[in-house]
Amino acid sequence: MNETSERKLDIQFTAYPQVNRLLNHLVAEVQDFTEAQLGLIRRLTQIGSALSAERNLGKLLEMIIDEAREFTNADGGTLYIMSDDETELQFAIVQNGTLDVRMGGTGDKITWPAVPLRCPDGTENFSNVSAFVALTGQAVNIPDVYHAEGFNFEGTKKFDERTGYRSKSMLVLPMRNHENDIIGVLQLLNPRDPETGEMIPFSKESQEMTESLASQAAVALTNNRLIGDLEELLESFIRTIGSAIDEKSPYTGGHIRRVAELTMDIAERINAATEPPYGDYNLTADELRELRLAAWLHDVGKITTPEHVVDKATKLQTICDRIDLLKARVEIIKKNHIIDVLRQQLGSDRAKESPSDGDYEDDFTRRLDEDLKFLETTNLGGEFLPDDKVKRLKELKETTYCFHGEEQPVLTEDECANLSIRRGTLNDEEREIINNHTVVTFKMLSQLPFPKKLKHVPEYAAAHHERLDGTGYPLGLKENDIPIQARILALADVFEALTARDRPYTKGKTLQEALKIVGFMVKDRHIDGDIFDLFVREKIYTDYIRREAPHLLAELEGGESGAS
Repeated sequence: MNETSERKLDIQFTAYPQVNRLLNHLVAEVQDFTEAQLGLIRRLTQIGSALSAERNLGKLLEMIIDEAREFTNADGGTLYIMSDDETELQFAIVQNGTLDVRMGGTGDKITWPAVPLRCPDGTENFSNVSAFVALTGQAVNIPDVYHAEGFNFEGTKKFDERTGYRSKSMLVLPMRNHENDIIGVLQLLNPRDPETGEMIPFSKESQEMTESLASQAAVALTNNRLIGDLEELLESFIRTIGSAIDEKSPYTGGHIRRVAELTMDIAERINAATEPPYGDYNLTADELRELRLAAWLHDVGKITTPEHVVDKATKLQTICDRIDLLKARVEIIKKNHIIDVLRQQLGSDRAKESPSDGDYEDDFTRRLDEDLKFLETTNLGGEFLPDDKVKRLKELKETTYCFHGEEQPVLTEDECANLSIRRGTLNDEEREIINNHTVVTFKMLSQLPFPKKLKHVPEYAAAHHERLDGTGYPLGLKENDIPIQARILALADVFEALTARDRPYTKGKTLQEALKIVGFMVKDRHIDGDIFDLFVREKIYTDYIRREAPHLLAELEGGESGAS
């Protein structure tokens, strides 16, 4: 446009001021509309982000209605969720500003009956507006429910009679997931004019924007459910693995479950502590879940441990208890000795007599009986085998007897080595096999793609046998390198083992014996003293014993009554 043309246009606008004012007004209206639409779009984007970020299902459902009501200036709102069997709509959230009603989510519990999607005769329930939307997927916008055709609003009218409320305009929208399945219904009631406060119908623009909001809400709800389902699947699978490992042994059945529950008892009491050293310490919900999963998986490495090692009840046990072979061998030695004695007596005056069984006994057979009794006792294991008994075993290993013309030892090298175990029933090789379960645990778990908030599960699970003094396994970690989660798990594992009913390798301890032994472990810097002090001071073991160790209940209640 040249200068002459611009001058002519200015003259025209000057000549027609009304046209000029009209154009300015039109521009202002367009700008206001554009800014309003951009504001709505920005608000929708913000709402979508907020919905996606919320992980608590109850809060998410409540947020959907809160945002929808604010977005449309609606007085009331209801959120229905489709039942798993898709036969009914269940009330999830009910809100009404005028009546000050907030039910569901973080509000009061909803006790209203669900809305059936089918009538008693089996036909589809099209008379109920929310059921109609769920069945057809069509949105319904009603200016006044009292004059609506095709739907039964008798329930709404009775509600109004009871409360004095006046339900009028209603917008009901389906909520679809990524597979286009209807997962819920969003129902809004009585929008108000922002300027006058009067109830108005839902506009077409308001409906379109709310449909967009319902779509975002459905995506957020679906994601929330999927995440929750995956988390529940992971936990269920882990519990199944733990239970399967427990089932390998009739003696340790339930060990993993009990350790996991006791671990969480301790962790929750640490969170509740108000005094040092845990007054300012707090495990988050994610950290508690991480610890719980680690507790359920702490013995997963035992899946590779042979049962005869895990269940080794006596020192000579492998597939069977070899003490029976030793007994048979001693009996053979005794019989051979008696036969030799009888042969020597042949032809003598004593051979003409009718000797009793007692006549066959002499110092040799009595010594064999004593040796066998000693071997049976030693085979049972115990807290400690002294040097004099180890010496006696070596002497028996050097003692021989003649069998089929060959000299044989009373004790084989392997039998003597196993019977000479100083404490318990496991030899060094077997104990290494047992200890290796922590290495296998870490190896197995570290290969799994745990999410970021569960990344420490392998570390905690594998470190439950580490000691503060650095003598634990598998890594020999020192105090500063052992996280508190692993220390909690270590205490729970030890206490469960001590208070369990008789294990194959040791008798169960009394409550006081168990606490005393753990106390010694604290002094030896094997168990964390601060955690154990809280464990004893707060009597964290009380609920555990009532729940899992009824054989110690009498001692517990006796101690409590005595203390009171």
